[in-house]
Amino acid sequence: MSLHITGMIWARPTSDLEPQSGAAFQPDFIERITRAHEEGGFDRVLAGYWTNAADGFLVLAHAASVARRIHFLLAHRPGFVAPTLAARKIATLENLTGGRLALHVISGGEDADQRKDGDYADHAARYRRTDEFLTLLRRSWTETAPFDHAGEFYRVEQAYSDVRPLQKPGLPVFFGGASDSAIRVAGRHADVYALFGEPLADTAAMLRRVQAGVPEGRKLAFSWSNRPIIAATEKQAWEKARHIRERALAKLRLNGDAGLIAAGQAINSQRLVGLSQRGEVLDDRLWTAMAGVLGGRGNSTALVGTAEQVARAMLRYREIGVSHYILRGWDPLEDAVQYGRELIPLLRELAAGQDVGRVSVAAA
Repeated sequence: MSLHITGMIWARPTSDLEPQSGAAFQPDFIERITRAHEEGGFDRVLAGYWTNAADGFLVLAHAASVARRIHFLLAHRPGFVAPTLAARKIATLENLTGGRLALHVISGGEDADQRKDGDYADHAARYRRTDEFLTLLRRSWTETAPFDHAGEFYRVEQAYSDVRPLQKPGLPVFFGGASDSAIRVAGRHADVYALFGEPLADTAAMLRRVQAGVPEGRKLAFSWSNRPIIAATEKQAWEKARHIRERALAKLRLNGDAGLIAAGQAINSQRLVGLSQRGEVLDDRLWTAMAGVLGGRGNSTALVGTAEQVARAMLRYREIGVSHYILRGWDPLEDAVQYGRELIPLLRELAAGQDVGRVSVAAA
């Protein structure tokens, strides 16, 4: 089975542990964090989507200007850019990167956050809109003649795009979400289904649930997200984890928050907070405390241990069908360097041995 490792980049230094400072768009930081991932052996970097942050299209365009090997993953929320225009924008960026772009589609799990950009569609409508958006996106990339479309959310006449993705028939589409609506859309459109960092049993159950909705003939890969905490010894790694929690709580106090962040509306956020309530450590080294601190927002669980312990824990997910990992650190730039130096080479070495073992067993 293939192994793909994705990191994350921002337009400015960003952390759950330290207050933000400096300009909201810092080209030199984009260059440094992109190069750190490329030199560290990551396959891809993700530019996320936030309602208060720099535009991901331009962040990745700048990152592509300084990186020659690494691939890119663009987070995009349907609903704010017409799908035919989005198709041309995405295809243009993909051509600019030399075919090194994939798309991470985020329908939006929080009503209040969507309204910051003027979207008042409810949860169910957002997923119906995403379904239609992706249908039009792929048609724009593949239709050989102008086409018409009249749907619930979009209507176009004689739509056609001269700019097409270099990848055929189009970009790989990453997709996440734990609701029934999300899983239906994933089954129809996704190439990679992205899961947050839940325990093995929960992850396996979600894989079965998603696979049950994939039409016959379609293939779907799976991604698993985590924020590893590694150190020279297991004791030092857990000490580092506790220090990370203290720094996060100190930032909350600095911001005037009386306690932990409440769980959000998104089902995935609620699932991660639920993990923290089940136990601070699950599956031996999956640390859930920060999911409780951050209200389950984003990727907020961590495998804790030495590089080898964490790598072996990650490969247990590979055994149940995970082939992609999205990793980001608590100190994002410094941790990306550490992952590239200590974790990723070992992970690839152990994965190669895992594959050799499978071949040997099959031959026997």
